[in-house]
Amino acid sequence: MADPTPDVPTLDLSQDVVTLTAALCDIESVSLDEGAIASAVEAALAPLDHLEVTRVGNTVVARTELGRAERVVLAGHLDTVPLTDPPNLPTKRIVHDGEEVLWGRGTTDMKGGVAVQLKLAAQVTEPTRDLTFLFYEGEEIESEHNGLRRLGLERPELLEADFAVLLEPTNGAVEGGCKGTLRVDVAIKGIAAHSARPWNGHNAIHDAAEVLQRLSDYEEETVHVDGLDYHEALQAVGIVGGIAGNVIPDACTVTVNYRFAPDKSEEEALAHVRAVLHGYECTVTDLAAGARPGLHLPAAQDFVAALGVPVGPKEGWTDVARFSALGIPAVNFGPGDPNLAHHDSERCPVAQLVEAEAAMLRWLA
Repeated sequence: MADPTPDVPTLDLSQDVVTLTAALCDIESVSLDEGAIASAVEAALAPLDHLEVTRVGNTVVARTELGRAERVVLAGHLDTVPLTDPPNLPTKRIVHDGEEVLWGRGTTDMKGGVAVQLKLAAQVTEPTRDLTFLFYEGEEIESEHNGLRRLGLERPELLEADFAVLLEPTNGAVEGGCKGTLRVDVAIKGIAAHSARPWNGHNAIHDAAEVLQRLSDYEEETVHVDGLDYHEALQAVGIVGGIAGNVIPDACTVTVNYRFAPDKSEEEALAHVRAVLHGYECTVTDLAAGARPGLHLPAAQDFVAALGVPVGPKEGWTDVARFSALGIPAVNFGPGDPNLAHHDSERCPVAQLVEAEAAMLRWLA
């Protein structure tokens, strides 16, 4: 491959993982604008003789071909949510509450994990397992833009593996599987009328009180799946209604989000929500299955044993579900506190970046 052109940022994989994380974060890569960072990653990996590098759109795949008995995927997304105003870039290395942290957009979600991937790609030339490094686009926005989804459709052979690790932030713990997510719009019908003569109509916004009361009264469950406890949640996340300040509204929509344990299928989750909200029209606007943790499988047990870190459930939804749908057991493990993802003051402890790299090296070397 030719030397990078001047407009392609340069990444030095010999730098320590903290400095490399800062360099990655300082390449702005808000979703749908991942071209520069994808080119930088591709250029950094191309000279490594032990890797075969492929690019599909703004997704970069690097693979070893050593004939090992097992193949493992290490995956991370390149995009971030938008910057704040004023921007939370460039990164800064500061002390926060007595702890040294790297501050800035992407430090937690998830360029710290991407930096760990790149360090491993450069250092581990004779791994105990064949490795596939995935650096993909479009995770933070609609599924149609997701680089993993595109690979599954266009180049499924690049995703073949026995086990996958998604380096999303987990505070340095292993998080198994993930919850599914369902979003529905609940339609409430009324009759429009002049607000001075409301008896001529029927107020749809007032009727939303019944939907909200059902959600308020709903008792959310904790579900035990393969040794881990997942906390379900059914919540109103939006409400829209009203025509004008002098009109009784004839329609109101309540948006409801259900986060369900990975023991349920998409169909079962939808049936449950419709049972809770029986009598109302529910239109699905988003639905993604969860993923069972798979921690009983040998590859996952080896991973957990080698890392020696705490193990718990992934309470949100991540792309481990995409691997699960392909029959590939997957876990989440990466530096950074997920509670700070997308935060204006997004930051990652320097120690977690170093420890995550060391933990992965213990497993692979």
